[in-house]
Amino acid sequence: MNNKASKAAVMQWSLCKLRTHQWCFLLFNVLLFHALLFGADFVEEYLLQPTPGVYTDGMVVGVREKARKLDLTNIRENVSQAYPIPNPDTCKNSDLFLLTLVFSSPANITQRDAVRRTWANQTLIQGFPMKILFFLGSTQNSAAQEAIMREFEHYGDMVQGHAAEESSRHGPTERTVLALRWVITFCPLARFVLLTKESVFVNLPALGSYLLGLHRHPEDLYLGRVIQRDSPDRDPNSPGYLPPVLYPDRYMPEYCDGTAYVLSQDVVRKVYVASAGVFAPVPVDVFVGLCAQRAGVAPTHSARFSGEKHVYYNACCYRYLFSSAGMGSHELEKVWTDLGQKGGRCSLLKTYYGLVMCKVHTYLGKLPFLNT
Repeated sequence: MNNKASKAAVMQWSLCKLRTHQWCFLLFNVLLFHALLFGADFVEEYLLQPTPGVYTDGMVVGVREKARKLDLTNIRENVSQAYPIPNPDTCKNSDLFLLTLVFSSPANITQRDAVRRTWANQTLIQGFPMKILFFLGSTQNSAAQEAIMREFEHYGDMVQGHAAEESSRHGPTERTVLALRWVITFCPLARFVLLTKESVFVNLPALGSYLLGLHRHPEDLYLGRVIQRDSPDRDPNSPGYLPPVLYPDRYMPEYCDGTAYVLSQDVVRKVYVASAGVFAPVPVDVFVGLCAQRAGVAPTHSARFSGEKHVYYNACCYRYLFSSAGMGSHELEKVWTDLGQKGGRCSLLKTYYGLVMCKVHTYLGKLPFLNT
């Protein structure tokens, strides 16, 4: 008998000799480990599910009615005023199941190319059509704009709106409102719209399968990693200062983290209509949450969205999750290549093991002494 086999035999014999209270202690520790690792996700999934709304608030009813009657056909005639690259025919005669808009910085062509070669290189989800487009803000650099035009002529998968620079305080919010207006105007038949960023890995097959499996009618869907009890910034010296006169409540409304979230087509319209009445200078994901609240739409939580966290890579973990943030171009390609090489689906046991490895490594990676 070799050394490894003898050690295994000794361990098996030792386990057999454990007394009842020792078994109970081991079982308790196993349960505690799983509770700490997965308990928050299970609790959030249960508590953060929206309840059917009864709309008695006049403002909510008004927003929903305006959204239902919204007509933006006149924008098509003056489209160049709002969109330097309108790409108006990309959804023509196309009844899309999922439209993905990837917010991207004008100069970051390397990251866009990495996204094109990896998770965005798909056109169908279980036979249902989908489309991935990059949404860019404007740039004041003429050379950069010419490069963007050449890129668009080559790939045809971009839309550009006249939004302020991303580094400015209101740039991301303006860009998001322009993106919603573009969807309503040029892609009104897309059943679901995913809004995400160029630095995020998105598992479109897993997300699409989840959306296809929804039991309720796909309306009032605002799906992502829900953030709750987020306090407004009351520091007058902070660039994100939100004075009580603009927002008197103690907490911000629940909202989905802006790295990746899904809106049903009706919610795109409702959020766009409500945006005209939201003036609080808040981050863009909070802004969308405020608009959704004014429209009577509650966010739906899924722990399969990573939020702003970068999740440690494991093939079976990534096949289960919907997103992982903080992915550079090299890591995107490395992950995509490995997923392609390993191929196939993961068993329940491998998925469980992958999720454990992902969570443990992700949490350990936050500890400063391990990072250094």
